[in-house]
Amino acid sequence: MLAVWVGHPDVRVLDGGLSAWQEQGGGLALGEDSSPVPSDWQPSFDDGAWMGADEVFSGRELKVDARSVERFNGEAEPIDPVAGHIPGAVCRPSAANLTETGRFKAPETLKIELPRDDAIVAYCGSGVTACHNILAYAIAGRPLPRLYAGSWSEWILDPARPVARTHPPRA
Repeated sequence: MLAVWVGHPDVRVLDGGLSAWQEQGGGLALGEDSSPVPSDWQPSFDDGAWMGADEVFSGRELKVDARSVERFNGEAEPIDPVAGHIPGAVCRPSAANLTETGRFKAPETLKIELPRDDAIVAYCGSGVTACHNILAYAIAGRPLPRLYAGSWSEWILDPARPVARTHPPRA
């Protein structure tokens, strides 16, 4: 979202995390010499990169949920007081974007696996792992979904918004 929403020109992702960096011989700088260098860069916000709950509620975009299958289905909800998903959504857990080694799958694989539609909105529990799915679309060279940053945690705050469950919540 730093690149997409605020327009930063030089965003990078450490694919596989710190351990992958170190496995490839990447070093770590510690101490006072590693102070950040000030920049004169200013954000340029693109409000078209995200959408609010009302727009999600009334929109026709395919909703892609990045949470686990269990949370999506309404079988378990360890964080929010209501289990389930936004009606019409499909489940694409963010973990499905990664290989067994914790790195992103090849662009060709992601291109095949990611849900397709003319317009997509990505959401999750609170907007964080939805960004992981948006990054997967970027890696695949596909058009980027918009982000519903409020995600499930915001969606369920309004009792007028519908909730779908594939399975009833566990008692």
